[in-house]
Amino acid sequence: MKTVTVPFFISHQGCPHSCVFCDQRTISGANGTLPTGTEISERIDLWRSTAAGRPLEVAFFGGTFTALPEQTQSELLAPLQPLLQNGTLESVRISTRPDYINADHVAWLSERGVGTIELGVQSLDDAVLSASGRGHAAAASLSAIRCIKEQGVRVGAQLMPGLPGDTPALSLATLEQVIAANVDFMRIYPVVVLRGTELAERYTAGEYTPLSLEKGVRLSALLLQRAMQADISVIRIGLQADHGLTVDSVLAGCWHPALGQLVRSRLYADLINRVVSPGERVTVYCHPARLSDLVGVKRSNLHDQSSRGVQMQVVPDAVLRKEEIKVEIESISTVYSIIKDNNYSIHEV
Repeated sequence: MKTVTVPFFISHQGCPHSCVFCDQRTISGANGTLPTGTEISERIDLWRSTAAGRPLEVAFFGGTFTALPEQTQSELLAPLQPLLQNGTLESVRISTRPDYINADHVAWLSERGVGTIELGVQSLDDAVLSASGRGHAAAASLSAIRCIKEQGVRVGAQLMPGLPGDTPALSLATLEQVIAANVDFMRIYPVVVLRGTELAERYTAGEYTPLSLEKGVRLSALLLQRAMQADISVIRIGLQADHGLTVDSVLAGCWHPALGQLVRSRLYADLINRVVSPGERVTVYCHPARLSDLVGVKRSNLHDQSSRGVQMQVVPDAVLRKEEIKVEIESISTVYSIIKDNNYSIHEV
């Protein structure tokens, strides 16, 4: 059964830096305060009541959990201990900076039920990290990944293509190094320029050019495909749209409330464009769970094929793998994979 995540946002708490892109209070919609033990317990009870028996995981998002005073970390984790022991909770997830991780502290967290640590890697290029005000070098991220893995804790990497000084080639190199470091999963967050940040000032002054939505989707499609080829899950693409992150708070950059679907749809669109010629009549089969991705946001893929003169019918087929499509033209069927059969070049991004 799929785990239900009970989220707590500790926006910017513990973080000793102000990165040029960061405004976590806007991103999370939280006010920067820490939840009390009572608030933690009450929220878990609420989510448990609607979980229909599915396992629960508590996640502390935002901020830098391991940079909080140890007493504060203990206070946040304390209400969870009896729930972990009696099976109400399955595990705990935290997010933090790579330069606030060491083996002793990971062991301490593991003893208290933390089974997953997400690292704000962002980039593994030192010049990009410096230009973004991260306050650490790429070596800190690779060291932190190794440290967490050695303690038997799952580790995820959050990547942020499009930072100052970044290029598609550097973003791809970061992803490949993270894959080589054997992370368990990734999130891909193309840069969004938020009002009130230093990055917004640079953008307004003409000192920084963010990824457009189109370029961000193309780059993210390449990165997603490479991660899929390595069998590493990408659990999210793009910041989540909520009451804190709206079109009013976004100044520029690769922002769309359904960015992940745009990226996945691009994988299908590019594959169909490669294997179906203009003017053909075609039936495309896909796994039912991928039907909306194949059709595209607001049926965009169907509209695009229509503009090529392609008459395309889409049919669900549960026999296919989720990454596969079956293309039938004049009674001849061929199965293709968005993982193997899209030939992306970094020079096309």
